[in-house]
Amino acid sequence: MDFDLTPEQLSVRKLAKDFADKEIAPGARERDRNETFPKDILAKMAPLGLLGGPVPEKYGGIGLDYLSHALVTEEIGRADSSVRTTLSVQISLVELTILKFGTEEQKQRWLPRLCKGELIGCFGLTEPEVGSDATKLRASARRESDGWVLRGRKMWISNGSVSNLALVFAQADPTEGHKGITAFVLERATQNYGSQALHGKLGLRSSDSSELILEDVCVPDKNRLGEVGDGFKIAMTALDSGRYSVAAGAVGVAEACIDASIAYATTRHAFGKPIAGHQLVQELIADMVVETEAARLLVWRAGDLKDKGKPNTRETSIAKLYASEAAQRAADNAIQIHGGYGFSDEFPVERYWRDARVNRLYEGTTQIQKLIIGRFATGIDAIA
Repeated sequence: MDFDLTPEQLSVRKLAKDFADKEIAPGARERDRNETFPKDILAKMAPLGLLGGPVPEKYGGIGLDYLSHALVTEEIGRADSSVRTTLSVQISLVELTILKFGTEEQKQRWLPRLCKGELIGCFGLTEPEVGSDATKLRASARRESDGWVLRGRKMWISNGSVSNLALVFAQADPTEGHKGITAFVLERATQNYGSQALHGKLGLRSSDSSELILEDVCVPDKNRLGEVGDGFKIAMTALDSGRYSVAAGAVGVAEACIDASIAYATTRHAFGKPIAGHQLVQELIADMVVETEAARLLVWRAGDLKDKGKPNTRETSIAKLYASEAAQRAADNAIQIHGGYGFSDEFPVERYWRDARVNRLYEGTTQIQKLIIGRFATGIDAIA
């Protein structure tokens, strides 16, 4: 792959960076304190095409390549991981899944409205007792005349209570195991699913996390995504897209930690000079720089494969694993450099640490990524 970004990619990155610096970063602390969902920011992102970057223009997006998508996601993540989470769900889990598996009618019906921000989407896979093992879904889909009746609960659903469209997975035939799982797109206006926002989170406080409540929700068959029994395959494909955006966002967090640490270390004095002049402080910063560069290149490699239409599950898992762990280490180093101030939200690094922590959990935990990578290395599936 060519490591030189094209003029178009540089322009997209500048657009995202300028927007993030002007519109997202200044209010991040207050949104975090008050658990304020960034609705106004999403409204400003839509006209710039940032809510549908990689979606083709014919469906309302701006047709970005996947490397450009990563550049945008990194810049948004650098400013505020809560906004990045909202964006990743909207694009990677919902829009790109509909783009890949939807009929032409479904694409035309939903994608332009999602790209304009008229619809906020959520991805309903995880359940109260079903996390990493998505083959054991308990939500049910019962066939009834020309439609389906969905019943069950979904948990930790980003964008759930603010959404008006939900991509939901349910078991249509328990005798078939994971081959019975089927995907549906619910529009809250006509398939009135319930939701309950979750509060008291460690991080991502201004993103929405919710329980979805499906109490005999009637869904027409035209809202089924893919064939009956394709749900598990659809979900795993969506998670590949989601992991890519999480990895890019984690690089953004790590970069933010570097920026904050350098700004602080070059102005804070101890023992007669800026603390940046002390060897062990420079070691902390150097470690952050090296790991962030490595993480970014792993994301770019996965993006290059995506742009070429080549298999990339292994490379995406590697990028997600390394970037999410590197972001956590960067945030920890940043707090160490800030000393006592790093423990206060007077400086942003404590938020970076809290926000970085969830990257090692959602879209497949660190342990799940290792099992995926191990399966590719050995040819043995340790998950099954």
